[in-house]
Amino acid sequence: MALTSVDIRSSLSVLGAILQWLTVPLAVPVLVAVVYGESPAPYLLAIAVSLGVGTLLATFERDRIYNREAFLTVSLAWLSIAVVGAIPLYVEGTGVFASPVNALFEGMSGITTTGATVIRDFDAHSQALLMWRQVLQWLGGLGVLLLATAVLSRLSVAGAQLMETESRTKDVTKLTPGIEDTARILGALYLALTAAAAVILFLLGAVGLAPNMTAFDAVAHAFTAIATAGFSPRAESIGAFSPAVQWAVVVFMVVGATNFVLLYALVRGDVTRLRDSEEFHFYLGILITAAILVGGLLVVDPGFTAGGEETARHAVFQVASIVTTTGYASTDFNTWSAGAKNVLFVLMFVGGMAGSTTCSIKTLRWVIVTKSFWRDLNVSAHPNSVRPVRLGDEVVGEDTVRDVYAYTLVALVFFILGTVLLVADGERAGAPITEFEALSAAASMFFNIGPAFGRAGPFGTYEGFARSSKLLLILLMWIGRIEIVPVLVLVTPTFWRR
Repeated sequence: MALTSVDIRSSLSVLGAILQWLTVPLAVPVLVAVVYGESPAPYLLAIAVSLGVGTLLATFERDRIYNREAFLTVSLAWLSIAVVGAIPLYVEGTGVFASPVNALFEGMSGITTTGATVIRDFDAHSQALLMWRQVLQWLGGLGVLLLATAVLSRLSVAGAQLMETESRTKDVTKLTPGIEDTARILGALYLALTAAAAVILFLLGAVGLAPNMTAFDAVAHAFTAIATAGFSPRAESIGAFSPAVQWAVVVFMVVGATNFVLLYALVRGDVTRLRDSEEFHFYLGILITAAILVGGLLVVDPGFTAGGEETARHAVFQVASIVTTTGYASTDFNTWSAGAKNVLFVLMFVGGMAGSTTCSIKTLRWVIVTKSFWRDLNVSAHPNSVRPVRLGDEVVGEDTVRDVYAYTLVALVFFILGTVLLVADGERAGAPITEFEALSAAASMFFNIGPAFGRAGPFGTYEGFARSSKLLLILLMWIGRIEIVPVLVLVTPTFWRR
């Protein structure tokens, strides 16, 4: 039997409430347009659409949200916000956004915190449009943070069941007695970190350490640094600013990709959770090891002639940017040696910590994979031994280990399939791309990183991809951001039957 009307209505009612709330952040570009003497009409139209559709959907009867309704709501929410986010881009219609596919690509890239862009000339677009892109990514980072703790944890998605073990919090949805209070606390922490980043960036400009850092730039980059998102109103990304800004942004990216449950404990004065976190140690170990490796490869690269501090800065910055899936650029790493570029490509599959704003597979899953593989090797040598997988003093259940392996395998399958389809579609559409371009673009889109290599490099754009290829990339961003399961569940016949 098909889903009853009350099941669908509950999901649509929640979606309606989400769209109603979307009108609040849409007020930001309206304000920016007024300040800079630009037309606020595109954003007022998006507000009208979001409020109208949201109000209509919110009138549906809402019953308790069960797992199936939650899967449907999660999938529709990300898709709907991307569509609404694309409306002002298409209505303004400047440059590449005269194409609805390009507008939807940018909207999906924004809300999924991917950071990939189709913009070729940043100066051609209004300040309001550039700020809306930043706000959209900030919303995406906040949304996935709250979603992982309030909804996906109960669906065993997004590594939330692992967060409960690693953060020493038996139920990540209950840092406080109610989910609403938990969401409020994490939201307040997210907002406070964003404000701190904006203030620090502005002060760097005020004291002369970042001469071209305006208040607009400080706020815009604070939005996307803490969200580990990567949009920038500058064509040169963070490379447009001084070394002091680049070092500061490294800190913001690393913090944004840290488990917010552990950050909350740290704010409350509990240092032990962060200190004892195996995932945090693994996360920092990856960052430090990869930065040293990339730095060493740049030193021996005859084509890279920068000095010691600059070499270290670009190595640290780009490693942090890729691992945290932020996607900022301090330099054009397209020009780096093949070895350095391949290290960055491999880092696309890592991701930051579970319970953060980051994307990709995430370090906690890699900790589980590493420990379980080592356990299996030992059991092969000693068949009678009993060696459970542990995170600290906690035993990780075998069902969780299986879930981690399953997700990792399915993620790699999607990446491979996306690569093949990109190459094939490029040939079909008369816009061929190289194999490495396709590999990096598929990984970058599915793991929500942003820049790739070749034409879609750090200072490049995805505008040159075929229209059908862009639609495929939009699909990969959507599925990757909500971590596959909600979308796959929707296409199973049993989902639509009692």
